[in-house]
Amino acid sequence: MKLEGQVALVTGAGSGIGRAIALAFAHEGALLGVADVDTAGAQETVRQIESAGGQALALDMDVTDEGKVTDATDRLAERFGRLDVLVANAGIQIVHPVEDFPADEFRRVVDIHLTGAFLCTKAAVRHMYAAGRGSLIYMGSVHSHEASPLKSAYVAAKHGVLGLARVMAKEGADHGVRANVICPGFVKTPLVEKQIPEQARDLGISEEEVVRNVMLGRTVDGEFTTLDDVAQTAVFLAGFGSNALTGQSINVSHGWSMK
Repeated sequence: MKLEGQVALVTGAGSGIGRAIALAFAHEGALLGVADVDTAGAQETVRQIESAGGQALALDMDVTDEGKVTDATDRLAERFGRLDVLVANAGIQIVHPVEDFPADEFRRVVDIHLTGAFLCTKAAVRHMYAAGRGSLIYMGSVHSHEASPLKSAYVAAKHGVLGLARVMAKEGADHGVRANVICPGFVKTPLVEKQIPEQARDLGISEEEVVRNVMLGRTVDGEFTTLDDVAQTAVFLAGFGSNALTGQSINVSHGWSMK
């Protein structure tokens, strides 16, 4: 098993990409902290891990609340005796033209994606630095490199996540801690499915055109990225053995973005 005995904290793991990563990590032998503001979703992910013979701890975590982030991270490290991997995955999506974007909604998107990643990093590296090892994995997006209409908050946040990861690659190097970003294309999760009618409304086109032209028009094959595509990339980054791969972003996007 590629991650035998490693302890991983995955945020936003109550559904979608986070759940897929948690399940893939458990399959490879990791012990999981399943963090989500949706406690029922987190408990369901734990149930699936345990039913397959793995070990996991459900953690109630609002990633914008420093106290909750720190307490949950410390609980996980105390339960399993270490913390090897952080996957900062929690996120939401809200789309509007800039002129109609409510400021509180803009702040909410940035806080969950970027401030949340920062707070989780701050809590995790205290354990990783003490042990002299660790892997920080951030969930970016093709929008860490590219821009799209209606997504000012999301694009700004995902560009910020990329910058945070690069800083952590430099700060973490002396402590044996690597930092990298996964940049998926469109993955057909509830988050993306919610965007389809919203973008159709705001762009004045059909939902079919949103999928075909906006979401998949720049891919090489017109295909969505899958949950497993992203999860296996996370497994690879978590298990990579040296600082040769740090400060990097990996685009998992069917060619949507090529960097």
